[in-house]
Formats: sequence, structure tokens, C-alpha cells
Amino acid sequence: MSTAERRTLPRAPSADVPEPLHAGSARDGDGAPDVVVVEGVRGDALDDLGRRFMLVEAPDAWSDTDRLVELVSSARALVVRNRTQVTADLLRASQALEVVARAGVGLDNVDLVAADELGIVVTAASGANATSVAEMALGLALALARRIAFHDRQVRAGGWERTPGRELAGCTWGVVGFGATGRATADLARALGMTVCAHDPFQELCGLQDVTVTSLPSLLARSDIVSLHLAGSDQTDGMVDDHFLATMRRDAFLINVARGSLVDEASLLRALDDGAIAGAGLDVRRREPPHDDSTAAKLAHHPNVVSTPHVAGITVAAQERVVGMIGGDVARVLGGRPAQHAVGIHRRPTRPH
Repeated sequence: MSTAERRTLPRAPSADVPEPLHAGSARDGDGAPDVVVVEGVRGDALDDLGRRFMLVEAPDAWSDTDRLVELVSSARALVVRNRTQVTADLLRASQALEVVARAGVGLDNVDLVAADELGIVVTAASGANATSVAEMALGLALALARRIAFHDRQVRAGGWERTPGRELAGCTWGVVGFGATGRATADLARALGMTVCAHDPFQELCGLQDVTVTSLPSLLARSDIVSLHLAGSDQTDGMVDDHFLATMRRDAFLINVARGSLVDEASLLRALDDGAIAGAGLDVRRREPPHDDSTAAKLAHHPNVVSTPHVAGITVAAQERVVGMIGGDVARVLGGRPAQHAVGIHRRPTRPH
């Protein structure tokens, strides 16, 4: 086992430690883990799993396919964030795997079709970080409108340049994708006195109060802020292209707190350089960390871009909710009960052992 990995053996029951959910589930005799946790996911719910089952923490295993396959080959549960590629081959590598838990909401790194075919439960913390993502979207918009990063750099360098910013109150915020994070962002925008319009290409929006449902071209043409809240997929890859950006207002800001794949970065750079839009707030990129190529480097250093390292959904409160939801589901599945937050067709595993 790598020195970066940590193995937790189930402890003997005590007055304040619950009994294992499933008798004999911890297989400490042969050293095979019940639960493999990748990418440094931590929290009380996983500590509780470590008291009930044999748990291995392997935060760097996502970058070593052979090591990941070795760990998963005998595990019953796999817990990941967004870097681990949970492919069909990885899922087939273990006949024991019952549940994959995604510590987050996006599923573009999990082959859900293969999991469904193999009878493996996939669970995710849908909606758990919506407030955190919405607050980051608002923060990026405020940073652009009030030029916070620029003023900070100026003051640190000894400057005192008092240039005017823009108020968001009275402006229009366009939300593209109206799931949990889109709705939470709309709530915050309205609280600031903004008008909200919404478009979602994958669900019908109706009966919404204080939100104008409109077509994408109409949303882009009228919005001062356009924020993205769609999942990454073949259908959304590169949707923010030259045409998308040209339809936006020249004084508008683009906010991406969803997936980097939604944005064609070369198109965005052209739009920023040409003044087709006023600025961009990017929490996500097509490659993370970004490529050290000309486009990525120019975006990272562009004066009208504010960047953060994919942290929109990472707050203490959100992570407690995320880990609580997925940790609880792993415990339920390993204990023979149905998952409460399943995102595939299975709430209980159905694969033969």
C-alpha cells in the first residue's frame, strides 16, 4: 500500500459506535477493502463507514489506472470526486462492486450506462452544493462588475486608482440550465434586485414565479450576466462558441460554474480580445489544471477574466452535506438497503456474485 494511502479496519462495537450494518461485511481476513475512497474525500459519514467496514483512502489513485483497478478489483464500494474516470473497464474489473458514490453532482466522469448494465448502484449528492455554487456565481459576477481583482492588484502594488464599477441591481441575469444550481442562482440574483430569465434545453420550464422563461437567443440578447449550469455531455460540448458569444451583449459577463467543456476557449478568448463581451468568470476549464498552451495561458492572464480552481461547490457546509448523502447511501447499499440518492436505474445492486 502506498504511503499516501490509509487503511481503516472496523473497530469493535462500543456504546457510542454503531454495530456494523451487515454482519461479516468487513473482510479484514484477506485484507480486501469494502470501501475505496479516492481523491481525498473526507467527512464524518466516511469516518463512520470506517468504523463499520474496512475502508482504504487512496487520494492519488485516480492518476494511476493500474493501482485504481487493483484497489477496485475486490472492493464493494468506490467513492470518487470528478477526477477519477469510472469507465466500463474499471467497473468490470470487480465482481464485488455494488455501489459507486460521486462526491458531487456531475456525472461526466462516471459511465452510468455501464453501471446500469452491470447492476451497480450509482449515487450522487444532487443539489447538496447548489447554494455554494450559486454564491460563487454571484461572487464572480460581483468581482467582474466591481473589478475587485484589478483593484486588489493595484492596491497591493501601491496604487490607488478609483475607477467606477457597475451595479448589478436593476440588471438582468440569464440562467442557462435551471436545475438545482440554476434555481439557487436565480434566487440570489432576485435578492439583489435583478430580473431573471432562464433557458434549459433539456427540461420544460413552466409555472415559475419571478422568472421569465425564454429561448436561448433571447436570453443572450437581453442579459447583463449569463451563467452556465448544465452538465457536460456531447450535446453541450463547446456550446459557448463564436455564435453564442456574438449573440451576447457587448457589456455582458459570462459566468461558468458548471463544466469547462461547455466553453470553446479559443472562441471565448477571441470574444474577450475583440470586446464582443465585457468579461468572464471561470471556475472550471476544459482541462484542469489548464494546459500551458497559448489559449489557456492568455485566458488565465486576461485582464477581463476572473478565475478560480473549480471550487464553486467546495465549502465546509456543502461538503458536509455531500459526504453525508453519499456516505449514508454507501452504508445503506452495503447493508442491503436501497440507496436514497441513486442517479441510475438501480437503488440496490443486482449484479451476480
